[in-house]
Amino acid sequence: MSRRLTLWGGAALALLLFSVVASLSLGSVRLPLSDVWGVMLHQLPLPSGWLDAGTWPEQTEQIILKIRLPRVALAVVVGASLSLAGAGFQGVLRNPLADPYTLGVASGSAVGAAFLLLTGIQIAGLGQWTVPVVAFGTGLLTLALVLRMGREQGKLRMETLLLSGVVLQAFLGAIVSFMVSLSNQVVNQIVYWLMGSLSLHGWPYTAALLPYLAVGFVVLLCYSRSLNLFALGERQAAHLGIRVERTKVIVLVVCTLMTAGAVAVAGTIGFVGLVVPHLVRLLAGPDYRLLLPLSALLGSVYMLWADTLARTLLSPTEIPLGVVTAFIGAPFFAYLLRRRKKGARSAG
Repeated sequence: MSRRLTLWGGAALALLLFSVVASLSLGSVRLPLSDVWGVMLHQLPLPSGWLDAGTWPEQTEQIILKIRLPRVALAVVVGASLSLAGAGFQGVLRNPLADPYTLGVASGSAVGAAFLLLTGIQIAGLGQWTVPVVAFGTGLLTLALVLRMGREQGKLRMETLLLSGVVLQAFLGAIVSFMVSLSNQVVNQIVYWLMGSLSLHGWPYTAALLPYLAVGFVVLLCYSRSLNLFALGERQAAHLGIRVERTKVIVLVVCTLMTAGAVAVAGTIGFVGLVVPHLVRLLAGPDYRLLLPLSALLGSVYMLWADTLARTLLSPTEIPLGVVTAFIGAPFFAYLLRRRKKGARSAG
């Protein structure tokens, strides 16, 4: 296991490093990879004399450090958060088509953000953080409501939980559409936020989201054995010593926290938590001790390239990030659905 983790983890880290450098290089202004490497290496606390003095223009350094690097860092954290949440949801719900939006958390966050953008309300002391904080809070309220609706006789029923999430997501989506129809002046701002974007977000947003990712990763990794046993069924997992109800609640809450944080910062970006865990399963197998760290790394890679495409395809116009991930994820979802139907027929 440790050898597989080292091999796959090393390959994923190398791919992530290459993706970071490539993303810093690409944009409306193309920068040589050698300059990108030079600027990044000169930020490391190395002894004097180890590196030659930089020969790149001052403008290049400003573009990399002030504009692109904060966005790249946020893409890494958002991608890892959504991918980990997707892996957790799929494990605890035992449904390979589940993703971070299954329980309606994204729609709940969108309601709070759309309301503030429509009314222009600012909470004293929060300033530019008003929309992310309120979106995060409404996402958590949505989770609490879905968990309450999904309980039957004191236990969480997965079918009821999924149905509650779908119904609530549709209802909240209708509320958002209603608010958009009422708006004349900020309709473009609301719609653009709903489609997801990493633009105009600096280091504070990355720092705010990073603790949720770190805590979520540690908690899910501690429950990796439980998620492996969940594949056998809840009854079998209980016989093997897993506290099923407690595990379900903890994993669902942690995954929702990561999702709500990512949505509050970057808007609704779909399909990341669906596509990446499936790719990891196809490449490295279903063991959650390996699947979770690889999902975090490859989720960052996926988000980096999706954001790079959003910035560069129609440059200088930027495509909403959620549109790019949907173009990639929707066909993949259709493929998974078709594959699952074929598997059900052959089993029957």
